[in-house]
Amino acid sequence: QKVQQYIVIVQATDMEGNLNYGLSNTATAIITVTDVNDNPPEFTTSTYSGEVPENRVEVVVANLTVMDRDQPHSPNWNAVYRIISGDPSGHFTIRTDPVTNEGMVTVVKAVDYEMNRAFMLTVMVSNQAPLASGIQMSFQSTAGVTISVTDVNEAPYFPTNHKLIRLEEGVPTGTVLTTFSAVDPDRFMQQAVRYSKLSDPANWLNINATNGQITTAAVLDRESDYIKNNVYEATFLAADNGIPPASGTGTLQIYLIDINDNAPELLPKEAQICEKPNLNVINITAADADIDPNVGPFVFELPSVPSAVRKNWTITRLNGDYAQLSLRIMYLEAGVYDVPIIVTDSGNPPLYNTSVIKVKVCPCDENGDCTTIGAVAAAGLGTGAIIAILICIIILLTMVLLFVVWMKRREKERHTKQLLIDPEDDVRDNILKYDEEGGGEEDQDYDLSQLQQPETMDHVLNKTPGVRRVDERPIGAEPRPVIPHPGDIGDFINE
Repeated sequence: QKVQQYIVIVQATDMEGNLNYGLSNTATAIITVTDVNDNPPEFTTSTYSGEVPENRVEVVVANLTVMDRDQPHSPNWNAVYRIISGDPSGHFTIRTDPVTNEGMVTVVKAVDYEMNRAFMLTVMVSNQAPLASGIQMSFQSTAGVTISVTDVNEAPYFPTNHKLIRLEEGVPTGTVLTTFSAVDPDRFMQQAVRYSKLSDPANWLNINATNGQITTAAVLDRESDYIKNNVYEATFLAADNGIPPASGTGTLQIYLIDINDNAPELLPKEAQICEKPNLNVINITAADADIDPNVGPFVFELPSVPSAVRKNWTITRLNGDYAQLSLRIMYLEAGVYDVPIIVTDSGNPPLYNTSVIKVKVCPCDENGDCTTIGAVAAAGLGTGAIIAILICIIILLTMVLLFVVWMKRREKERHTKQLLIDPEDDVRDNILKYDEEGGGEEDQDYDLSQLQQPETMDHVLNKTPGVRRVDERPIGAEPRPVIPHPGDIGDFINE
């Protein structure tokens, strides 16, 4: 700490050191004094203070300065800081500045003003290298750090987020579902929390702005497109009136329990069958927007009115979801028939629906497939109607053919007709037809503006001397009135 290096000059002389007769020489010895850690670091003051806003991290709240007389930037000088008391939750840490050797007290875990308004830390400093033997740690190697926490406006939060409730679909409008309220962490601030909707895809819900009570604004339908896996989600906002205002969001999940509110629908809507029974049948089923137990097994039956339905058709049950529709009579004329079928589900109470299936009855081949003629017949036309249509088509084609033959004959007669006068006396070669009598439409659109006297002299002055139009005003001493006499134009037109 006082002298880091010694330079010693040594002289050697022969002749027993006789300076008059002996010879001598010198050499230099450089002696470097190496440092040992015999000086512990010491705080420059016994207390430090700092301030930190709540909910902030990675903020330096205090700088600790120390003094160490050992060699700078060596392990004997580099300081190591640690907190020995006052921070059981580990909110702070002390990092060493490699240049200044100061200790930077840093927030690594957010502090809460409502939990801790201040921290009293006891810190200790030491070197990277241990102290030399026999050297004791100084009492100045410890200090106190007081850190104050400042209050900031924190956002309200929903304690249960996402909140899940269960209820049956179809509850009437205005039903109270739940109270979805938020908590404001700022207990020491007198603030009010207001609620509003942030996301309500189907616009089914309302929320009370002051207490967060949620009521239905429409009937909740489990079969809606806004429902995913029987759950409807809505997001709400809670905002305080602090400076600046802060807000938090919460999600409400509504699990809708199915009720039997959808009658089954018959499938398919159209089918095809042969006009003779026992060749093929129609498999029918039903679709229901509800879920178990408000769907199958289904009951399929024919209505009693009109009586022709049960007379011509019959239904055979296959299982809880399928049945077969077939002909009861031995033969049914080809055509399209609307067959009403009553489908009832297994809900409590059950719902039923009368659906109509369009059945095309047509003649079939030996494989049970509808023939081409049968497909036409199945379109709703009987055999007599089909024959009448074919006869009409033949008559129409015959009329067109006769008209074409008549036109060709008329054209031939026109070309073979003789002239009423002798070809030698034909005077048509001396007659020229010009089709120009009356001048035609093109000659009637006269542009009289070309005959008017021009208003200005600019276009005349710019021309070569001696060249001008007949309607231009002459330049120089030619006597001509400014406004032309009407007779001049009349004479020009006559010429």
